[in-house]
Amino acid sequence: MKKYSLVVVNTLFLILFLSCKTDKKTGSRVTELPYYTEATFTPLWMNDKSEFVDTLHTIPNFSFIDQEGDVITNATFKDKIYITNFFFTSCPGICPKMTSNMTMLQDEFIDDSDVLLLSHSVTPETDSVSVLKNYAKEYGIDADKWHLVTGNQQEIYSLGRKSYFVEEDLGIKKSDDEFLHTENFVLIDKERHIRGIYNGLNRASIQQLILDIKALKKE
Repeated sequence: MKKYSLVVVNTLFLILFLSCKTDKKTGSRVTELPYYTEATFTPLWMNDKSEFVDTLHTIPNFSFIDQEGDVITNATFKDKIYITNFFFTSCPGICPKMTSNMTMLQDEFIDDSDVLLLSHSVTPETDSVSVLKNYAKEYGIDADKWHLVTGNQQEIYSLGRKSYFVEEDLGIKKSDDEFLHTENFVLIDKERHIRGIYNGLNRASIQQLILDIKALKKE
């Protein structure tokens, strides 16, 4: 009975905690989002004015080419919130659904210049600019809102695993030579900090991402 009572108490506490942290205006579970600094995605809660924020993990500089043939760098996302993922155009499995769900984000924030989308090809040797452009046309992708990028494979894989931690949260270490394949979407704030990770195949997760972006805009 004591064990059962403890479970009930803990459950009620969790429900109360989450309800207290819900922002009624945005609908997000929290009024401020946590920071994520390593591959376990353990949330780090802190005031955004904390002196420690500047010491947290950030996404390093990068340079790729998008579907329009334009050079896309970290400067493209200066003072922007962005959502990123990894895909390839010939993927017959999870990628079409991820792209469809990313389209939901594009539609939701199409008129919001503070929010951009970034998708990296994990088969850059075959996903040329022209291939990416055709893919963008097929899915109705707006080049001003959503950049599909190709480039150096080692740089893309290293960025995905060591900076965005898109596969490392699974607890399985992989080398840069192994194929990168993940359904994760990652939310990045205006200072290049990771603020959330979401299942790109799950509509409920995408809806939560939308709410969290709106909460992040209010920080």
